[in-house]
Amino acid sequence: MRLSKMWIVLIVIAFVAAGHPPSVQAQPASLTVYDDALAAGWENWSWNTTVDFAAADTVHAGQTALAVTFDQGWAGLYLRTTQALAEGYTTLRFWVWGTGQTISIQLYDLDSNPTEAGQITPPGGTWTQVDLPLEGFGSSADLWGLVWMETTGSPQARFLLDDIALIGGPAGTPAAPVSGPALVVDAAAAQHPISPEIYGMNFADPALAAELRIPVNRWGGNAATRYNWQNDTANRAADWYFENIPNDNPNPEALPDGSAADRFVAANREAGAATILTMPLIGWTPRGREVACGFSVARYGAQQSTDPWQPDCGDGIAPDGTPITGNDPADTSLAIGPAFVQDWIRHLIARFGDADHGGVRFYNLDNEPMLWNSTHRDVHPDPLSYDELRDRTTEYAAAIKAVDPGAQTLGPVLWGWVAYFYSALDVASDPAWWNNPVDRNAHDGPPLVAWYLAEMQRYEQEHGVRILDYLDLHYYPQGSGVALGQAGGAETQALRLRSTRSLWDPDYVDESWIGEAVMLIPRMHAWIDAYYPGTRLAITEYNFGALDHINGALAQADVLGIFGREGVDLAALWGVPSAGDPGAYAFRMYRNYDGQGGAFGETSVQATSADPAQLAIYAARRADGALTVIVINKTRSPLNSPLTIQNFEARGAEVYRYSAAQRDQIVHEADQSAPSGSPDIAFPPNSITLLVLR
Repeated sequence: MRLSKMWIVLIVIAFVAAGHPPSVQAQPASLTVYDDALAAGWENWSWNTTVDFAAADTVHAGQTALAVTFDQGWAGLYLRTTQALAEGYTTLRFWVWGTGQTISIQLYDLDSNPTEAGQITPPGGTWTQVDLPLEGFGSSADLWGLVWMETTGSPQARFLLDDIALIGGPAGTPAAPVSGPALVVDAAAAQHPISPEIYGMNFADPALAAELRIPVNRWGGNAATRYNWQNDTANRAADWYFENIPNDNPNPEALPDGSAADRFVAANREAGAATILTMPLIGWTPRGREVACGFSVARYGAQQSTDPWQPDCGDGIAPDGTPITGNDPADTSLAIGPAFVQDWIRHLIARFGDADHGGVRFYNLDNEPMLWNSTHRDVHPDPLSYDELRDRTTEYAAAIKAVDPGAQTLGPVLWGWVAYFYSALDVASDPAWWNNPVDRNAHDGPPLVAWYLAEMQRYEQEHGVRILDYLDLHYYPQGSGVALGQAGGAETQALRLRSTRSLWDPDYVDESWIGEAVMLIPRMHAWIDAYYPGTRLAITEYNFGALDHINGALAQADVLGIFGREGVDLAALWGVPSAGDPGAYAFRMYRNYDGQGGAFGETSVQATSADPAQLAIYAARRADGALTVIVINKTRSPLNSPLTIQNFEARGAEVYRYSAAQRDQIVHEADQSAPSGSPDIAFPPNSITLLVLR
């Protein structure tokens, strides 16, 4: 970075004289001009310049930076205050990420008369802090504009600015460090195994699955409910006009060999991942490989929407908004029973072996059955009841175990909060159904999941065989804009980071229509203990959103830490990130932080933060004797926190970090000597830090 000689001298003098600061009375606090957005009271008066106040590709802190492109020679980024500033600001401070541009920084008075504060040539590939004194300009009370100006006479490449502020106090004085919450790890307390299956995904790309050593990869979703393994065709249900759509298949004459499901299992085996395969319990499957419509316009009349590529396929909603009823399921589907599922498993065993010998290990008992009467209403228009859920589970799960006793079953695969407590029949019974849930009341009042577990235990007691291995639920946080969403604004991003508390915290009232403590994992563990001990807990769909953004990566890393600490047995992310997305780096921090297979430990130990809203911490013992510690800074401030390690003698610590400052790699920072006492450790803003203590 290059500054004009005069201002270099002034900055150096300011640093040297820091011990004897000038006398300034009533110095104002720092004034933010930009951090994630242009501050209130400031306007963009730029000329011949492309300005993006929400650039998210590289940031110094927070979630966005200010991107600047000089489109012409002598262009300028001009930030103008709308009211007079206080007296006493002494320094313009900002951070810059560039590639060697030549930029003049100028200070404007009320009439836009300029005073040059200096020139910079920012180096490439790093954020650089710039402090420019205001002494040459005069009083900050006369300052009305900050300008970054092109002075070579030609357009210049894009550069980034962040954390622009006016600082009170001696020029060049660094910002005071922020003290973070105390962190404590006790390597001998609260020890329990961390299930490797918590790091799973749905439909993970094979290359990403191999790189991250994904332990489980799930074939799920609405289309899986009506997938025909014999002709490699799925009905897309309400997701896409209730259509049968065949999968692309290079050799359909060879079916059922070589189906999409076969290839999915084979790819998982190649990547070292176990397969979770969804078995249809709904009783219908596509009749053939030809495209067919659940609600044909020719047969059932005009509809509100039709497939633009298949205009005879409608959405099943009449022009007046009423659902079309009385359609024939045979338009698309064949009736099936447990034998269809058993034949599929025999086919899989013939190709891949049984569950105990390299074959499919996990079978989902369908997908979100409490939504069948909407998602699959062309074949199952009646809302599912407590009894039907039990009866279909016992019939099909017993059939699966009969063919492959070593297979693990996961059910009832419910969609979310309401379905944990009530059946679809309850919800459909009355507009104010929660006041009188008829189906739940008819079963003496227990929540649906609790009753279901008790019925599964009763089946085992009567038949001598366990047919349900995992209680499997889906969980999507219900806060506005969080699940499956983009990063959103500052409020949404803060809500996303708070919403992970719904997984465990009895004191966190969910900030959504739920309006009460979800405490999902402890609640379900309590129901398992009370109604069917020994059942494991799975969450085969979840998503906290923004996986293409650092905010989503922080939330995802927090979720993976919670799953390990709270004793989830299996989990699979829905909406998988691409390999270069921040969400993938959250997984890498646990599964492959060094590119050589380095991983978080296998035995959870006690780790506490005095304020987990600022710094979340998770720790584990590893088989090679290392202690691994993940610390997530959820704030946009650098935090220095004391870390106390108990019952572990460390020789030193390797430090790996993923942060907003560098989103395309995990950085191996300088190793640290063995901590003694409670040393302060620096955690950059919006970062995930992994300490590997030997």
